[in-house]
This record gives sequence, C-alpha cells and structure tokens, in this order.
Amino acid sequence: MTKVNKVVLAYSGGLDTSVILKWLEEQYDCEIVTFTADIGQGEEVEPARRKAESLGVKEIYIEDLTEDFVSHYVFPMFRANTVYEGEYLLGTSIARPLIAKRLVEIAIETGADAISHGATGKGNDQVRFELGAYALKPDIQIIAPWREWNLSSRQTLLDYAAKHNIAIEQKQGKKSPYSMDANLLHISYEGGVLEDPWSSPEDDMWRWTCSPEKAPDKPVSIEIEFNKGDPVAIDGKPLSPATLLAELNRIGGENGVGRADIVENRYVGMKSRGCYETPGGTILLKAHRAIESITLDREVGKLKDELMPKYAASIYNGYWWSPERRMMQQMIDASQEPVNGSVRLALYKGNVMVCGRKSESDNLFDEAIATFEDDEGAYNQKDAEGFIKLNALRLRIADRERSSGDN
Repeated sequence: MTKVNKVVLAYSGGLDTSVILKWLEEQYDCEIVTFTADIGQGEEVEPARRKAESLGVKEIYIEDLTEDFVSHYVFPMFRANTVYEGEYLLGTSIARPLIAKRLVEIAIETGADAISHGATGKGNDQVRFELGAYALKPDIQIIAPWREWNLSSRQTLLDYAAKHNIAIEQKQGKKSPYSMDANLLHISYEGGVLEDPWSSPEDDMWRWTCSPEKAPDKPVSIEIEFNKGDPVAIDGKPLSPATLLAELNRIGGENGVGRADIVENRYVGMKSRGCYETPGGTILLKAHRAIESITLDREVGKLKDELMPKYAASIYNGYWWSPERRMMQQMIDASQEPVNGSVRLALYKGNVMVCGRKSESDNLFDEAIATFEDDEGAYNQKDAEGFIKLNALRLRIADRERSSGDN
C-alpha cells in the first residue's frame, strides 16, 4: 500500500461516505479533506459540514456549483442535442466531470496525495470520476474503497458505523427503496422493483413530476429565447443558467413532462434499468432542435446529428476531458453562432409541442421560396427536372444492369 498523507474525499455526509472517511483514516493513517458539491440536488449541504467537523475533519470544502454546472457542462451538452441510446439525457453522467475537476483542484490546493470517492465497483461513476481525474492530473492517486474493503452491504456499513461511534441520522418517514441521484438536471432511480425490467415503477416513486393523467387539463404555453444555442430567457424574462433550468424543471414537472424508463448499457459491461425525471432538459432539447430548424444550415445540422452519438458516448463513458470530446465541442460550439431566436411551446400532460419559432437575425426559412402560393419567380420549378434526373442516374444505370443480367 502506497503511503498517503492526505486524501480529498467526495463527501455527502451520508452513511457510505461517513464510513469511508473513518475507513480511510484507519487504513491509510492519513488526514482527510472533505469536498461537498451543491449541484442542485435539492437537499441542504451544510449538514455535511457539521458531520465532517464531528468526525475531526479540519479542512472542509462546501461549494455551490450550480451556475458552473449548468453554464459549462449542461448547456454545452445540450448544444449538441445530446441523447444516449435514444432516450437518456445524461443527467448523472454530466455532473461527474465537474466533481472530478474540483477534487483534483482541491488536492492541488491542499497538497493532498490522493482523492477518494464512494462509487461502487459495478457502476459507471467510478469510471467517470477516475478517467476525469487522470486526464486532469495524471499522477494523482485514487482510492476507491468499494473495490478494496469487505463492507458489502448496508448492514455491514451500519455495524462499522456503530463500532466507530459514527452518528447516522435516520430520516423520518418511509425510507425509499430506490437508489437515487439528483442534481439540477435530473433525478434518477435504480434498485428495488426496478431491478425486474418487467415491473412497472410505483406511482409514489416519482418526486419531481406529477402523473400526466393528473396534470392540468389545459396546455401551458411558454417561450424560450436562445443566444448562440443557449437558452437565456423564459417568456421575455432573462434568467441565469441555473435559475432558468430550475424554472423549466418547475413548469415541466407541473405538467408531467420528463419521465423516462430505460434499460441502458453501462460502460462496465452490464445492462441496467433506471427511471429518470428530466423535465427541464426534455423541454430544452425540444426547443433547441426547433430553433436550430430555422437557423442552422442543412449540412451542418446533419453533421451535428452524426457526431451526436459519439459525443453522447464520450460523456456517458467518462471521457468529458478527452481530446476527442474537446474537439467535437469546438465544432458544435462553432455551429451555434447563428442559433439565435425564440421558440414557443405548449406543455400538456407529459407532452412538449412546438407551436412556433422565430429568429430576427439568422432565419434561413425564406417564406417567399417555401410558399405554396405564387412565389413571383423566386424559385424556378423547371430546375427540379434536371436535379431529379441527375440524382436518378445511378439508379437507372443499376436497374439497366440488373435487367440485362436477367436475360
């Protein structure tokens, strides 16, 4: 075991990371620095400070990263219209590179030898945290307790906590049977009945969205304004990135928007079933594609759509800090220069419908050409004949060759 003097631990204050904190001290005889990130998970993070202090931690970092998270991770991802395997809006995946970055930066600031996290050996998060950390600081040492210790169940963690006098706050009320992860973009659910892909999620599982059946009986109309591909205002009111996403979450949730039930392919090799609520992201994806439809050149849009699956896999698999993701991001960001304007949407019982789109400065939709009425010579319809015949040439040649081969 390599000698470690100081470790920066990604710390939530819950059972797992509180046990990890004590276990690191015991196993590595080292000093611990805790880092707790507020990325909009909806729970107060200050209790983590008191918990860390009670465990003897001297250096405690608690940071509100919500604006950084949305501005520099969520919005760049949505410029690409990013969806993993056709359905997943990557809510958990996109948060990990930011946390990895801060863990490394704090390690450098505090002179720590290593970082540590509470991700298990079965999941994707261990890959995301560690690939990010190694990309940013190649010589960093990483300690992943779930791959080292023999504490394999919640009960063994509770027993360890009791043995070492680690206070574990029991939340009042019924305990959720699901493993959940939340940030300002989404909330995810795994485990419990969801481990059987044939079982339906229980109605009371969902936290952010009302059931579409119980959503309002009248559509709710909203208008989103975009500047260079990023949303900047709702209904004419300018909002900061985090505030805007939170408002879309609220409106979408009230109208039953954003639920997904997915079986995805984890990077570590297994299939995993999870349910997700991403109300704001679902609205944003629909709106962004709508504004691109009138502002983006056809071939640029096609190239973006071809890049998107590779870009999505880079994020899902933990390669946010890779050279290929950075290269794709430069291309995507360059494409967004003309993506300016507004989109009007109607939200109704889980659906997001585009009702209008406009751009004052970058509109490629020419009504004079597209009209079914008299275009006053803007488009010569006779030109289409030559266009069609040239594009049909290879088809006609191929059919002639087939026909001659049949004789």
